[in-house]
Amino acid sequence: MAETNSIWKQLPGPESIRRTQTKNGITVLTFPNIHTRSVYLIGMMESGSAHEPREKLGLAHFTAGMLTRGTQKRPFSEFHTMMEEKGANLGFTCSTRHTSFSGRALAEDADLLIDLAADGLIRPAFEEQYVERLRGQLLASLAIREQDTSENVSMVFDRLLFPGHPFGDPVDGFPETIRDITREDMMAFHDRYYSPRGMIIAAAGGVDPQEIAQLVEKHFGEWQGAGERVPDVPDLPPGPNQIIRSHKHLEDKSQVDLEMGCYGPARTSDDYIPVYLGNNILGQFGLMGRIGDAVRSKAGLAYSASSSVSGWDGSGTWEFGAGTSPDNLEQAIELIRGEIRRYLAEPVTQEELDDSRSHLIGRMPLSLESNPGLANALLTMERFGLGLDYYQKYPGRLKKISAQDILEASRKYLDADKLVVASAGPREDIP
Repeated sequence: MAETNSIWKQLPGPESIRRTQTKNGITVLTFPNIHTRSVYLIGMMESGSAHEPREKLGLAHFTAGMLTRGTQKRPFSEFHTMMEEKGANLGFTCSTRHTSFSGRALAEDADLLIDLAADGLIRPAFEEQYVERLRGQLLASLAIREQDTSENVSMVFDRLLFPGHPFGDPVDGFPETIRDITREDMMAFHDRYYSPRGMIIAAAGGVDPQEIAQLVEKHFGEWQGAGERVPDVPDLPPGPNQIIRSHKHLEDKSQVDLEMGCYGPARTSDDYIPVYLGNNILGQFGLMGRIGDAVRSKAGLAYSASSSVSGWDGSGTWEFGAGTSPDNLEQAIELIRGEIRRYLAEPVTQEELDDSRSHLIGRMPLSLESNPGLANALLTMERFGLGLDYYQKYPGRLKKISAQDILEASRKYLDADKLVVASAGPREDIP
């Protein structure tokens, strides 16, 4: 027990995390990992695909992709040569709500990594030749996406669960919208929405936290960016009140991918940890929990079957997925719904609770052994206001949760008769 407590005390906490703010409002968190010579950097800014016009879907994604393709200070070749000479890497990406970056380098090259991240984010050049090169790559990626069952079922699911809402649109857009996006569109989007307001930067590695704070101030501190606030994401539409179903027919495929689900608790909700623990029993632990046992192991109807919970600001999703043959699809759907009903009918067993809780507690320190795991943990704690002692108190929070807590929290969100059901694959006669 003493050894276990010692492990948890070594995880990031108030006494080991340095949290500062730049003069322009960027929150900086750093955890010194003395066991490594490298540094991992991750940042998040409030600007994403929810803020683009529908006729320009993919604009935020396209814009983020241009941030490492030359700046006003450094042409494309110089930007990448500087990284390659140091063995560093850096990339930008976009989600519905945020634009993010991540990169790694040797600790001695932290100055270069933060300099390049700031340069790409603040001063992108959007040179026409690289705009067209990236456009070609994006269109090729969308052509591949069109034939991918897992990509298509995710798009169908999002459209069903979030009708008419930005969450229901693909972040990377459609071929017709990508073709219409211009260099001027990207420059205008950048000028309007890129700002240090609400930005978070987290770093972990063999670095001095004070040095990281000074470097972020040096390279980001003078940036002001957009003058107006990024608008709030619209309220979510109501969740399903019945089974809502749609199938995307794809020729020349042998497997149907299934995705079904509903809204779940927000990451900040008191229900999140009980639901997360319950879902581990329902569709994760061992060979994908009860669902994997029923659909995959016993019935032999699916190549994979599991469930997942994702929590974010204000809401979340509870999703169930499987990969199966078209002939087995209906039975797989009914087996999953049957396991949901059984899960909601009575509390999980004490043995299931003890095993799942021990699994989650034992897994957490392993996920924080690497610099990326540590940096992402810092970002999560800050983004959701969980408190700098969140991971140190995590075992205690899990141990307080009872089977009845799980049942009561789960019943607030989950109903086997109120789900969206999406599928993609062969057979045109699937509903």
